[in-house]
Amino acid sequence: MTAAMDYLTCDHCKRLRLKDRKVKIPRPIGQGPSSFIPAKEILQEGLEDAERQLFIEAFVSTGRVDNVTMVMGLHPQYLESFWKTQYYLLQMDGPLPYHYRHYIALMAAARHQCLYLVGLHISEFLQVGGNPEWLNGLNFVPQKMRNLNEINKILAHRPWLITKEHIENLLKTGENSWSLAELIHAVVLLTHYHSLASFVLGCGIRPELDQDGGYTFRTPSPGSCDSDSSSSSGSEEAVNGSASREGLRELAVLMEKMKLLQKGRHSEEASQEEKASRFENEKRESLFVAPAGKTLEQPCSTNLSCFVEDADFGYRISAGVGSSRLPTFRAQDYSWEDHGYSLINRLYPEVGQLLDEKFQVVYNLTYNTMAMHCNVDTSMLRRAIWNYIHCVFGRRYDDYDYGEVNQLLELSLKIYIKTVACYPEKTTKRMYAGFWRHFKHSEKVHINLLLLEARMQAALLYALRAITRYMT
Repeated sequence: MTAAMDYLTCDHCKRLRLKDRKVKIPRPIGQGPSSFIPAKEILQEGLEDAERQLFIEAFVSTGRVDNVTMVMGLHPQYLESFWKTQYYLLQMDGPLPYHYRHYIALMAAARHQCLYLVGLHISEFLQVGGNPEWLNGLNFVPQKMRNLNEINKILAHRPWLITKEHIENLLKTGENSWSLAELIHAVVLLTHYHSLASFVLGCGIRPELDQDGGYTFRTPSPGSCDSDSSSSSGSEEAVNGSASREGLRELAVLMEKMKLLQKGRHSEEASQEEKASRFENEKRESLFVAPAGKTLEQPCSTNLSCFVEDADFGYRISAGVGSSRLPTFRAQDYSWEDHGYSLINRLYPEVGQLLDEKFQVVYNLTYNTMAMHCNVDTSMLRRAIWNYIHCVFGRRYDDYDYGEVNQLLELSLKIYIKTVACYPEKTTKRMYAGFWRHFKHSEKVHINLLLLEARMQAALLYALRAITRYMT
């Protein structure tokens, strides 16, 4: 302890000397890995052995334990699966050169204005020998890479629009053509980073201290404090205190609905026609589930717009016909288990297995708890969340009764889910705080993990179906 105090005192003295010389000293803009989650909830003293080991491995591999890893570390079993998959996509042998992989990652993240991921992969792109001129924007990259922009745009916002013609255009463009193996690698990277942007923005992940937007040179004014300090947390506690009774009531209602639905499953099941009708009703109602806020401005000097063409193209659906209409994609017609998994494994060995493991881990992840209640079967709730995410992308499971979605997911949760899945750049702390007010932050992070994987699987299946149609 004495040695540590000596070090801190010495460091403090160095800072004072630098100030005397009028050297600007950067300081963190906020405390902790997330602006939504109190640092004390993430930086726990008693880390589990599995979590501690993963953090050690992350530090040895990359030289840091980044903020995404810290927040995902609330669920070590998932983090391990996620990390293996991402490591394989970026660093193991594969069809794409390493600088292509990182440039594709930043192209994908830029569609959602995710400064965190764009900044991270700009750095990684340069470290693996990427041409710095490419960082001036899409106008400075080879035509082959620029050709990928169209499916990047579609997969990010309206994946149901991707067709075999899009695939053909990429595979048959002369000297700028992609091979099928390269395209599979690129599609997995695009859907991975679109979805990871949802997680980053949905959990309020802060930029790292050495990233654009993660530090400031301004000196705190007297009496002021960071956003996570006592004054802000005090006001937050006051708000939470006033909403405590309402939150408890919502929790009790949700648990009662789960019990009633469990009992009701033993009675007569809804017909296929009724299930299909309830899905269409849910899909139609999702038209009116949208965030009221505008895209949040992020203080940064990085020009994200140079990596984005057709910036106005976004998630947009209507009840009519045309490109904004959301068609129904039946799971039994093209599923991950029967179609997508085998196609990826054939063209990009091992990735199919890694993705399958990741999907299963997050879908089955449970601690049998809800807020302060233990020994709870949460499978019904997890399935409702997963299926609602697929619903907003037009995907229907014939064996599921979508009436359960309306029973189990309150409007504030639906708004949050749809925002994070479809336009994560519009996510706010108010949205995050507004649902499940008596649940733990780790349970809200779990929702974001379900969002990440369900969104990725839905978009990936649209792309793989288009590739399959091209091949046949």
